[in-house]
Amino acid sequence: MNRVGKQTFVFNNLPRIIGNYCLVGPKEGKGNFKEYFDKISEDDLFGQNSYEKAESRLIEQTISNAIENANLKPDEVEVMLSGDLMNQITSSSFAARTLDVPYIGLFGACSTMAETLIVGASLVDGGFVHNAVCATGSHFSSAEKQFRYPLELGTQRPPTSQWTVTGAGCTVLAPNKTGIAVSSATVGKVVDWGVTDANNMGAAMAPAAFETLVAHLKDTNREPDYYNLILTGDLGKLGSEILIDLMETKGYKLGKNYSDCGQMIFSNNQKTFMGGSGCGCGASILNGYVLKRMKLGHLKNVLFVATGALMSTVSAQQGESIPCIAHGVVLKGDKDNV
Repeated sequence: MNRVGKQTFVFNNLPRIIGNYCLVGPKEGKGNFKEYFDKISEDDLFGQNSYEKAESRLIEQTISNAIENANLKPDEVEVMLSGDLMNQITSSSFAARTLDVPYIGLFGACSTMAETLIVGASLVDGGFVHNAVCATGSHFSSAEKQFRYPLELGTQRPPTSQWTVTGAGCTVLAPNKTGIAVSSATVGKVVDWGVTDANNMGAAMAPAAFETLVAHLKDTNREPDYYNLILTGDLGKLGSEILIDLMETKGYKLGKNYSDCGQMIFSNNQKTFMGGSGCGCGASILNGYVLKRMKLGHLKNVLFVATGALMSTVSAQQGESIPCIAHGVVLKGDKDNV
């Protein structure tokens, strides 16, 4: 079987990244990674008349540009895998309606970028498709409206809160002989340590990142320093600190090669408290900063562990605790480094 241990898949045919793209909003463009994003929009409505339509347009534009970057035509796309935070993943589904390509909708909350990569890599590795478009995105204003309060209310944000990123990322996979490879992936379990505060996503999701990361290291018989970069998303400042402490209880020390997308994306003067969150946070950092540095040869082995809170507006209002999940994806440099 193409797997090691209990939770880790190994892609023997090494699906390769043949194209990628990321697009973010104005606030994200003023953060720490503006030089790594393919495009920064000056309009957070993306020419639409509602934030929900804006999110769908954001995802659609990102996917279209990634397809072009991969030197493909839309009618050559064999499967599009995408999801988002909106009810019934409408942003991705409406984008797929416009793009008119074969589509599988996936929901993993903020873990969706890793989830689409795992499914896409599996389809390519197994020979079911010649290419797979893997994408996700989020919008600050649509997420706030759905999960918290209308923006017009001006509700005060607690210090443990994170700022949903307006952004999207897309990665196109194919069975090429060269390029950055998706070499393996660890599928996470649903983890719930009883956190009920929807404004403290870092504390809720850190245990899921912890359990998946430990499972991956055990399955592969590796230590954290095997990787040039271990990147979680999106635990934020507080969740990252919790993860570091939890890993030490199992004898693993996360060093300077560890970081978190939510902690990284915004600068300190942007007043986002614990940092960024949302599907678009990890997706834009991965398809911007990480892949650009890998193409330059600055990073060779990367473990991307995206986390997601599997809650709904109804479950939160009913006082349910927040079940979370994390999926890990290993990216490796060109064939000489695999």
